[in-house]
Amino acid sequence: MPTKTSAMTVASAGAPFARATLELDDPHPDEVLVRIEAVGLCHLDLAARAGEFPFPLPGVVGHEGVGIVEEVGSEVTTVQPGDRVMLTFDSCGHCRACAAGVPSQCSEFVARNLGNGARPDGCASLYDAEDVVHGNFFGQSSFATHALARERNTVAVPDSAAGVPSFVLAPLGCGVQSGAGAVLNVLRPELSSSVAVFGAGVAGLSAVMAAGLLPIEQLIVVDVLGSRLELARELGASSVIDARITDPVEAIKDLTGGGAGYVVESSGAASALAQAIASLSSGGAAAVIGTPPYGVSASLDMVDVVNNSKQVSGVVQGRGNPSTFLPGLAALVASGRLPVEKLVATFALEQVEDAAEAMATGAALKPVLLTENTSRTPWPLSSIL
Repeated sequence: MPTKTSAMTVASAGAPFARATLELDDPHPDEVLVRIEAVGLCHLDLAARAGEFPFPLPGVVGHEGVGIVEEVGSEVTTVQPGDRVMLTFDSCGHCRACAAGVPSQCSEFVARNLGNGARPDGCASLYDAEDVVHGNFFGQSSFATHALARERNTVAVPDSAAGVPSFVLAPLGCGVQSGAGAVLNVLRPELSSSVAVFGAGVAGLSAVMAAGLLPIEQLIVVDVLGSRLELARELGASSVIDARITDPVEAIKDLTGGGAGYVVESSGAASALAQAIASLSSGGAAAVIGTPPYGVSASLDMVDVVNNSKQVSGVVQGRGNPSTFLPGLAALVASGRLPVEKLVATFALEQVEDAAEAMATGAALKPVLLTENTSRTPWPLSSIL
Protein backbone atom coordinates (compact mmCIF):
# COMPACT_ATOMS: atom_id res chain seq x y z
CA MET A 1 0.00 0.00 0.00
CA PRO A 2 1.51 3.39 -0.98
CA THR A 3 2.84 5.64 1.80
CA LYS A 4 1.80 9.25 2.23
CA THR A 5 4.85 11.51 2.32
CA SER A 6 5.03 15.24 2.90
CA ALA A 7 7.70 16.53 0.54
CA MET A 8 9.26 19.80 -0.57
CA THR A 9 8.67 19.83 -4.32
CA VAL A 10 10.08 21.93 -7.15
CA ALA A 11 7.62 22.60 -9.99
CA SER A 12 10.04 23.93 -12.59
CA ALA A 13 13.56 25.32 -12.98
CA GLY A 14 14.02 28.25 -10.62
CA ALA A 15 10.71 27.76 -8.84
CA PRO A 16 10.58 27.91 -5.03
CA PHE A 17 10.25 24.80 -2.91
CA ALA A 18 6.63 24.06 -2.06
CA ARG A 19 5.27 21.50 0.38
CA ALA A 20 2.94 18.85 -1.00
CA THR A 21 1.49 15.57 0.17
CA LEU A 22 2.51 12.84 -2.29
CA GLU A 23 2.09 9.11 -2.61
CA LEU A 24 5.27 7.04 -2.36
CA ASP A 25 5.17 3.65 -4.03
CA ASP A 26 5.73 0.40 -2.15
CA PRO A 27 9.35 -0.80 -2.00
CA HIS A 28 10.58 -2.95 -4.86
CA PRO A 29 12.51 -6.10 -3.84
CA ASP A 30 15.84 -4.19 -3.56
CA GLU A 31 14.41 -1.05 -1.95
CA VAL A 32 14.06 0.35 1.56
CA LEU A 33 11.34 2.67 2.89
CA VAL A 34 12.88 5.19 5.31
CA ARG A 35 11.13 7.58 7.69
CA ILE A 36 13.37 10.62 7.30
CA GLU A 37 14.48 12.43 10.46
CA ALA A 38 17.04 14.84 9.01
CA VAL A 39 18.44 15.70 5.58
CA GLY A 40 21.30 17.98 4.62
CA LEU A 41 20.90 20.83 2.15
CA CYS A 42 23.69 20.78 -0.43
CA HIS A 43 24.52 22.99 -3.39
CA LEU A 44 23.66 20.02 -5.63
CA ASP A 45 20.04 20.26 -4.46
CA LEU A 46 19.95 23.95 -5.31
CA ALA A 47 21.66 23.37 -8.66
CA ALA A 48 19.00 20.79 -9.57
CA ARG A 49 16.28 23.24 -8.48
CA ALA A 50 17.87 25.91 -10.70
CA GLY A 51 17.91 23.59 -13.72
CA GLU A 52 21.72 23.40 -13.84
CA PHE A 53 21.68 19.58 -13.71
CA PRO A 54 19.71 17.21 -15.95
CA PHE A 55 17.30 16.15 -13.17
CA PRO A 56 13.76 16.47 -14.59
CA LEU A 57 11.12 18.60 -12.91
CA PRO A 58 8.61 18.68 -11.27
CA GLY A 59 10.45 16.66 -8.69
CA VAL A 60 11.79 16.16 -5.19
CA VAL A 61 15.50 16.50 -4.43
CA GLY A 62 17.46 15.86 -1.22
CA HIS A 63 20.36 13.43 -1.00
CA GLU A 64 21.77 13.40 2.55
CA GLY A 65 18.93 11.70 4.40
CA VAL A 66 19.09 9.96 7.77
CA GLY A 67 16.16 8.15 9.31
CA ILE A 68 14.53 4.93 10.48
CA VAL A 69 13.78 1.95 8.25
CA GLU A 70 10.05 1.25 8.14
CA GLU A 71 9.86 -1.44 5.47
CA VAL A 72 12.25 -3.41 3.27
CA GLY A 73 11.88 -5.22 -0.03
CA SER A 74 11.95 -9.00 -0.23
CA GLU A 75 15.63 -9.14 -1.31
CA VAL A 76 17.05 -6.72 1.27
CA THR A 77 19.35 -8.33 3.84
CA THR A 78 21.68 -5.63 5.23
CA VAL A 79 19.09 -3.50 7.06
CA GLN A 80 15.75 -4.20 8.71
CA PRO A 81 12.78 -2.25 10.08
CA GLY A 82 13.81 -0.19 13.09
CA ASP A 83 17.40 0.38 11.98
CA ARG A 84 18.65 3.95 11.82
CA VAL A 85 20.34 4.48 8.46
CA MET A 86 22.31 7.01 6.43
CA LEU A 87 21.43 7.50 2.77
CA THR A 88 24.02 8.28 0.12
CA PHE A 89 24.55 8.03 -3.65
CA ASP A 90 23.24 5.11 -5.70
CA SER A 91 25.22 2.70 -7.87
CA CYS A 92 24.42 -0.27 -10.08
CA GLY A 93 26.40 -2.98 -8.30
CA HIS A 94 27.40 -4.86 -11.43
CA CYS A 95 29.71 -2.67 -13.54
CA ARG A 96 33.49 -2.99 -13.38
CA ALA A 97 33.90 -0.15 -10.87
CA CYS A 98 31.19 -1.43 -8.55
CA ALA A 99 32.65 -4.93 -8.71
CA ALA A 100 36.03 -3.46 -7.76
CA GLY A 101 34.53 -1.78 -4.69
CA VAL A 102 34.56 1.76 -6.08
CA PRO A 103 30.84 2.50 -6.60
CA SER A 104 31.47 6.25 -6.89
CA GLN A 105 32.91 5.45 -10.33
CA CYS A 106 29.81 3.45 -11.34
CA SER A 107 29.20 3.53 -15.08
CA GLU A 108 25.58 4.53 -14.35
CA PHE A 109 26.41 7.21 -11.74
CA VAL A 110 24.90 10.20 -13.57
CA ALA A 111 21.75 8.37 -14.64
CA ARG A 112 21.09 6.90 -11.20
CA ASN A 113 21.80 10.04 -9.21
CA LEU A 114 21.25 13.11 -11.36
CA GLY A 115 19.54 12.25 -14.57
CA ASN A 116 16.42 10.16 -14.94
CA GLY A 117 14.12 11.18 -12.06
CA ALA A 118 12.84 7.61 -11.78
CA ARG A 119 13.91 4.21 -10.57
CA PRO A 120 16.69 2.47 -12.52
CA ASP A 121 14.07 0.47 -14.43
CA GLY A 122 12.28 3.69 -15.44
CA CYS A 123 9.31 3.26 -13.09
CA ALA A 124 8.10 6.23 -11.09
CA SER A 125 8.04 6.15 -7.30
CA LEU A 126 6.29 9.45 -6.46
CA TYR A 127 2.80 10.60 -7.44
CA ASP A 128 0.60 13.64 -6.91
CA ALA A 129 -2.79 12.03 -7.44
CA GLU A 130 -2.47 10.63 -10.98
CA ASP A 131 0.50 12.82 -11.95
CA VAL A 132 4.08 11.57 -11.77
CA VAL A 133 6.50 13.61 -9.66
CA HIS A 134 10.14 12.89 -10.44
CA GLY A 135 12.12 11.28 -7.63
CA ASN A 136 15.11 9.00 -7.12
CA PHE A 137 17.45 12.01 -6.81
CA PHE A 138 20.67 10.34 -5.68
CA GLY A 139 18.56 7.24 -5.23
CA GLN A 140 16.46 8.81 -2.44
CA SER A 141 14.78 12.25 -2.94
CA SER A 142 14.84 12.79 0.80
CA PHE A 143 13.42 16.33 1.16
CA ALA A 144 10.40 14.55 2.57
CA THR A 145 9.06 12.78 5.61
CA HIS A 146 9.52 9.41 3.87
CA ALA A 147 11.81 8.29 1.08
CA LEU A 148 12.52 5.18 -0.95
CA ALA A 149 16.16 4.19 -1.31
CA ARG A 150 17.92 1.14 -2.65
CA GLU A 151 19.73 -1.26 -0.39
CA ARG A 152 23.01 -0.24 -2.05
CA ASN A 153 22.72 3.39 -0.95
CA THR A 154 21.35 2.66 2.52
CA VAL A 155 23.94 2.24 5.28
CA ALA A 156 23.15 1.32 8.89
CA VAL A 157 24.43 3.69 11.56
CA PRO A 158 27.04 1.72 13.56
CA ASP A 159 26.50 1.03 17.25
CA SER A 160 29.50 3.23 18.02
CA ALA A 161 27.54 6.25 16.69
CA ALA A 162 24.22 5.42 18.32
CA GLY A 163 24.36 8.60 20.39
CA VAL A 164 25.11 10.95 17.49
CA PRO A 165 22.04 12.97 16.43
CA SER A 166 20.69 12.30 12.95
CA PHE A 167 21.19 15.93 11.97
CA VAL A 168 24.93 15.56 12.62
CA LEU A 169 25.16 12.33 10.63
CA ALA A 170 23.20 13.65 7.62
CA PRO A 171 26.10 15.55 5.97
CA LEU A 172 28.19 12.37 5.88
CA GLY A 173 26.12 11.09 2.94
CA CYS A 174 27.65 13.57 0.47
CA GLY A 175 29.57 16.65 1.59
CA VAL A 176 31.63 15.13 4.39
CA GLN A 177 32.51 11.93 2.59
CA SER A 178 33.44 13.95 -0.50
CA GLY A 179 36.00 16.06 1.34
CA ALA A 180 37.26 13.48 3.80
CA GLY A 181 37.50 10.82 1.11
CA ALA A 182 39.54 13.06 -1.17
CA VAL A 183 42.21 13.11 1.54
CA LEU A 184 41.89 9.66 3.10
CA ASN A 185 41.07 7.57 0.00
CA VAL A 186 42.74 9.45 -2.85
CA LEU A 187 45.61 11.74 -1.86
CA ARG A 188 46.75 9.82 1.22
CA PRO A 189 49.42 12.34 2.22
CA GLU A 190 52.47 10.87 3.84
CA LEU A 191 54.29 11.78 7.04
CA SER A 192 55.47 15.41 7.25
CA SER A 193 53.87 16.39 3.94
CA SER A 194 51.95 19.59 3.15
CA VAL A 195 48.26 19.82 2.20
CA ALA A 196 46.43 22.86 0.84
CA VAL A 197 42.65 23.09 0.63
CA PHE A 198 40.99 25.61 -1.69
CA GLY A 199 37.48 26.44 -0.51
CA ALA A 200 36.32 26.30 3.11
CA GLY A 201 32.81 25.05 2.52
CA VAL A 202 31.51 21.77 3.91
CA ALA A 203 33.54 19.54 1.58
CA GLY A 204 36.67 21.65 1.98
CA LEU A 205 36.45 21.77 5.77
CA SER A 206 35.76 18.03 5.81
CA ALA A 207 39.04 17.63 3.93
CA VAL A 208 40.66 19.83 6.58
CA MET A 209 39.29 17.68 9.40
CA ALA A 210 40.43 14.50 7.65
CA ALA A 211 43.90 15.89 7.00
CA GLY A 212 44.09 16.87 10.65
CA LEU A 213 43.87 13.19 11.55
CA LEU A 214 47.16 12.52 9.76
CA PRO A 215 50.78 13.26 10.78
CA ILE A 216 51.29 15.93 8.13
CA GLU A 217 53.48 18.98 8.66
CA GLN A 218 51.41 21.80 7.09
CA LEU A 219 47.69 22.26 6.50
CA ILE A 220 46.86 25.40 4.54
CA VAL A 221 43.35 26.66 3.75
CA VAL A 222 42.38 29.22 1.10
CA ASP A 223 39.05 31.05 1.04
CA VAL A 224 37.56 34.52 0.64
CA LEU A 225 35.46 34.63 3.83
CA GLY A 226 37.25 35.53 7.03
CA SER A 227 34.71 33.68 9.20
CA ARG A 228 35.33 30.44 7.34
CA LEU A 229 39.09 30.86 7.60
CA GLU A 230 38.68 31.30 11.37
CA LEU A 231 36.71 28.06 11.50
CA ALA A 232 39.41 26.35 9.42
CA ARG A 233 41.96 27.35 12.05
CA GLU A 234 39.71 25.96 14.76
CA LEU A 235 39.51 22.68 12.85
CA GLY A 236 43.27 22.32 12.54
CA ALA A 237 44.62 24.53 9.74
CA SER A 238 48.19 25.64 10.43
CA SER A 239 47.92 28.58 8.00
CA VAL A 240 45.02 30.34 6.28
CA ILE A 241 45.07 32.55 3.18
CA ASP A 242 42.47 35.18 2.31
CA ALA A 243 42.47 35.06 -1.49
CA ARG A 244 40.86 38.50 -1.68
CA ILE A 245 44.06 40.16 -0.49
CA THR A 246 46.81 37.58 -1.01
CA ASP A 247 47.94 35.60 -4.06
CA PRO A 248 47.38 32.03 -2.83
CA VAL A 249 49.89 30.50 -5.24
CA GLU A 250 52.76 32.66 -4.07
CA ALA A 251 51.70 32.36 -0.44
CA ILE A 252 51.58 28.55 -0.57
CA LYS A 253 54.96 28.39 -2.28
CA ASP A 254 56.43 30.68 0.37
CA LEU A 255 54.92 28.69 3.24
CA THR A 256 56.03 25.32 1.89
CA GLY A 257 59.31 26.22 0.26
CA GLY A 258 58.22 25.52 -3.30
CA GLY A 259 54.65 24.23 -3.32
CA ALA A 260 52.21 21.93 -1.55
CA GLY A 261 52.60 18.21 -2.00
CA TYR A 262 48.84 17.76 -2.07
CA VAL A 263 45.91 20.03 -2.91
CA VAL A 264 42.13 19.67 -2.61
CA GLU A 265 40.08 22.02 -4.79
CA SER A 266 36.55 22.16 -3.38
CA SER A 267 35.24 25.58 -4.42
CA GLY A 268 34.18 24.67 -7.95
CA ALA A 269 35.61 27.95 -9.26
CA ALA A 270 37.62 27.64 -12.48
CA SER A 271 40.12 30.26 -11.33
CA ALA A 272 40.66 28.45 -8.03
CA LEU A 273 41.33 25.18 -9.87
CA ALA A 274 44.06 26.85 -11.93
CA GLN A 275 45.57 28.33 -8.77
CA ALA A 276 45.40 25.03 -6.92
CA ILE A 277 47.32 23.19 -9.62
CA ALA A 278 49.84 26.02 -9.92
CA SER A 279 50.49 25.85 -6.17
CA LEU A 280 51.56 22.20 -6.29
CA SER A 281 55.16 21.18 -5.87
CA SER A 282 56.89 19.09 -8.51
CA GLY A 283 55.31 15.64 -8.40
CA GLY A 284 52.38 16.95 -6.38
CA ALA A 285 48.81 15.68 -6.61
CA ALA A 286 45.50 17.54 -6.76
CA ALA A 287 42.05 16.14 -5.96
CA VAL A 288 39.30 18.12 -7.67
CA ILE A 289 35.96 17.81 -5.88
CA GLY A 290 34.26 21.16 -6.56
CA THR A 291 31.39 20.93 -9.04
CA PRO A 292 30.42 24.02 -11.05
CA PRO A 293 27.40 24.10 -13.37
CA TYR A 294 27.55 21.88 -16.44
CA GLY A 295 29.69 23.34 -19.24
CA VAL A 296 32.14 25.32 -17.10
CA SER A 297 35.77 24.86 -18.18
CA ALA A 298 39.09 25.91 -16.68
CA SER A 299 42.34 27.04 -18.26
CA LEU A 300 45.44 25.13 -17.13
CA ASP A 301 49.16 25.59 -17.77
CA MET A 302 49.75 22.27 -19.52
CA VAL A 303 53.52 22.75 -19.68
CA ASP A 304 53.60 23.19 -15.89
CA VAL A 305 51.49 20.07 -15.37
CA VAL A 306 53.65 17.93 -17.66
CA ASN A 307 57.13 19.24 -16.90
CA ASN A 308 56.51 19.18 -13.15
CA SER A 309 54.82 15.76 -13.20
CA LYS A 310 51.69 17.04 -11.48
CA GLN A 311 48.77 14.67 -11.03
CA VAL A 312 45.21 15.98 -11.29
CA SER A 313 42.32 13.68 -10.37
CA GLY A 314 38.59 14.30 -10.45
CA VAL A 315 37.02 12.79 -7.34
CA VAL A 316 33.32 12.20 -6.79
CA GLN A 317 31.88 11.25 -3.39
CA GLY A 318 35.34 10.74 -1.93
CA ARG A 319 36.05 7.67 -4.06
CA GLY A 320 34.96 5.47 -1.20
CA ASN A 321 32.66 2.52 -0.68
CA PRO A 322 29.81 3.89 1.48
CA SER A 323 29.08 0.52 3.08
CA THR A 324 32.42 0.69 4.89
CA PHE A 325 33.46 4.35 4.63
CA LEU A 326 30.33 5.93 6.13
CA PRO A 327 30.34 3.77 9.28
CA GLY A 328 34.01 4.67 9.74
CA LEU A 329 33.25 8.37 9.42
CA ALA A 330 30.31 8.04 11.82
CA ALA A 331 32.60 6.40 14.38
CA LEU A 332 35.07 9.29 14.02
CA VAL A 333 32.23 11.77 14.60
CA ALA A 334 31.15 9.87 17.70
CA SER A 335 34.71 9.88 19.05
CA GLY A 336 35.02 13.65 18.61
CA ARG A 337 37.87 13.33 16.10
CA LEU A 338 35.67 14.52 13.19
CA PRO A 339 33.63 17.40 14.68
CA VAL A 340 31.00 17.71 11.96
CA GLU A 341 28.66 19.34 14.47
CA LYS A 342 30.72 22.53 14.15
CA LEU A 343 29.48 22.89 10.55
CA VAL A 344 25.76 22.31 11.13
CA ALA A 345 22.81 24.67 11.51
CA THR A 346 19.31 23.18 11.68
CA PHE A 347 16.04 24.29 10.08
CA ALA A 348 12.58 22.74 9.86
CA LEU A 349 11.89 20.98 6.56
CA GLU A 350 9.40 23.65 5.49
CA GLN A 351 12.08 26.30 6.09
CA VAL A 352 14.17 25.04 3.19
CA GLU A 353 14.02 28.45 1.45
CA ASP A 354 15.33 30.14 4.60
CA ALA A 355 18.05 27.50 4.79
CA ALA A 356 19.02 28.13 1.17
CA GLU A 357 19.21 31.87 1.80
CA ALA A 358 21.32 31.35 4.91
CA MET A 359 23.71 29.17 2.94
CA ALA A 360 23.92 31.71 0.11
CA THR A 361 24.71 34.60 2.46
CA GLY A 362 27.15 32.62 4.57
CA ALA A 363 24.96 32.77 7.67
CA ALA A 364 24.86 28.96 7.72
CA LEU A 365 27.63 26.71 6.49
CA LYS A 366 25.74 23.41 6.45
CA PRO A 367 21.97 23.68 6.81
CA VAL A 368 20.28 20.45 7.85
CA LEU A 369 16.50 20.14 7.57
CA LEU A 370 14.55 18.44 10.35
CA THR A 371 11.27 16.67 9.68
CA GLU A 372 8.50 16.21 12.23
CA ASN A 373 9.86 12.66 12.66
CA THR A 374 12.65 13.93 14.92
CA SER A 375 12.21 15.35 18.40
CA ARG A 376 15.71 16.82 18.54
CA THR A 377 15.90 20.46 19.61
CA PRO A 378 17.19 22.50 16.64
CA TRP A 379 20.71 23.81 17.01
CA PRO A 380 21.51 27.52 16.58
CA LEU A 381 23.31 28.75 13.49
CA SER A 382 26.89 27.50 13.44
CA SER A 383 29.91 29.36 14.73
CA ILE A 384 30.68 30.94 11.36
CA LEU A 385 28.12 33.72 11.99
